[in-house]
Amino acid sequence: MSIKREFLKYSCEKYVHCDDEFILYRDDSIVAVNKPAGIFVHRSKLANDTEFLLQKVRDLIGCHVYPVHRLDRPTSGVVLFALSSEAASVLCNAFRYNHVNKCYYAIVRGWVDEGVIDYPLLNERRNKSSEAITRYSLIQKEEYPVSVGRYKTARYSLIKVSPRTGRMHQIRRHMKHIFHPVIGDTTYGDGVHNRLFRECFNRENLQLQAVSLQFSHPFSAKDIQISLPEDSIIQLPELMVDLVKHL
Repeated sequence: MSIKREFLKYSCEKYVHCDDEFILYRDDSIVAVNKPAGIFVHRSKLANDTEFLLQKVRDLIGCHVYPVHRLDRPTSGVVLFALSSEAASVLCNAFRYNHVNKCYYAIVRGWVDEGVIDYPLLNERRNKSSEAITRYSLIQKEEYPVSVGRYKTARYSLIKVSPRTGRMHQIRRHMKHIFHPVIGDTTYGDGVHNRLFRECFNRENLQLQAVSLQFSHPFSAKDIQISLPEDSIIQLPELMVDLVKHL
């Protein structure tokens, strides 16, 4: 079932218009939102932030919400919450056992085609490596007339990424592993290309976005697919326009 953007009646007797591009879907059991970059999904020991996505959603809809997965702080896109502990239990298991299809878009350094990265990733807290598999395919590639290091031009690819496992920073670490780091990644990325994106394209954020989730509803078992609005998804063609303005 593809989710249409329309008025949805909430179990807490509130209406929210989905055209605000923040709340993407809601029914009596779940709510999905468009997470902005730079905010944690929930409270974390990693930072002393006072604002969290969970809190923002809870305050907006006036109901308690339960996190069932997360995105990294700099990553934007679709995040799903449950509206009951029962729904949360079902959905947490779905994510844990890889029964959720996750689709990301990313802008990476260089030109890539398609492939599968099967490379275990180390969990530093447990000092143990775990299986990690990421599929990727090319959407579009571009070459810009900007000198970067010893190269006369800069090449980038917009790719579709589907992680089959859910390890910490998996996509970012896997793209670094194959020498095509995600642009804007200050931990695993390339500082020279990150600076180019900031200065030429006014792109300061991590160029990684969760564009859709597909899963079975926790109670009805219906197929649910929740996607970002097309006009909010990162695209390379927009960068070409911005580049001409700065040349």
